[in-house]
Parts: sequence; structure tokens; C-alpha cells
Amino acid sequence: MLLKTFGWSFGITVLGLVAAAFYGGWTAFGVVAILAVLEISLSFDNAVINAGILKKMNAFWQKIFLTVGVLIAVFGMRLVFPVLIVAVTAKINPVDAVDLAINNKDHYQELVTDAHPAIAAFGGMFLMMIFLDFIFEDHDIKWLGWLERPLAKLGKV
Repeated sequence: MLLKTFGWSFGITVLGLVAAAFYGGWTAFGVVAILAVLEISLSFDNAVINAGILKKMNAFWQKIFLTVGVLIAVFGMRLVFPVLIVAVTAKINPVDAVDLAINNKDHYQELVTDAHPAIAAFGGMFLMMIFLDFIFEDHDIKWLGWLERPLAKLGKV
């Protein structure tokens, strides 16, 4: 059952680790292994949230949510978004940003590092939005009821 469900995932993971070791040695193997564990743990966290959203949808919208969501998460946030951040913060064409990422990694890395304040501000504001939603919205389950109830009432003013 385990291999039937996750066989392709395990196979691709092993191929990725072998490729990392082949191209970059043990250091690259270690980095890829650590990043894989980090990615899996963050994906699990998102899967729990998505499961709560998906259970309220019918089968058609579940399929749309998962298809579009995976495309946005994998291609949008991993490939397109970093290039767009560099393009916007460095005031260059997105095509030039892709060219830098492929052909001039050192300069691209400098531009990403220079964009760190904007990236951190965006991430901080996103987390603040989630926190404020948690504090001010009414929820079925109250973890900190003594604090959440009065703040939820305040949020409805």
C-alpha cells in the first residue's frame, strides 16, 4: 500500500538525491536532503489547512482547488515569484531576470539579497494578516477563549 501510494514520490526523491550527489558531492546531497525534509514538513502544514478547506467543497471544486493550487505552489511560488521579485526590486525586465538566474548566478544572488527587506516585509505582513484573522474572527474552537471572545466582539465593532 505504501509503495503503491508513494512509489513515484520515493523514486523521484531518490533520483533527486542521486543527482545532487553526482553533481555536487556529499555537500549537495546533504543540502538537498535537508531542504527536502523542510519542504515536506511545510507541505504537511499546508495540507492540514487545505484539508479543512477542501472538505467544504464538492468534488469538482476540490479537483480545481488541488490542480490550480499545485500549479501556483510549485510553479508560481518556486519559479515565477522569485524571478518577479528580482525583476521588480532591481527594475529589470523579467526575461533579463530569468537570464541572470540561469547565466549569472552570482549577480542574481546579489539582487535577491538586496531584495531581502521587501521579501521580509511581505512575509511579515502576510503573517500579521493571518494572526489578526485568528484574533479578531469568531471560530468554532476557542484555544484561548478568555482572550478570543472579547477580541472577536471588538473585531465586529
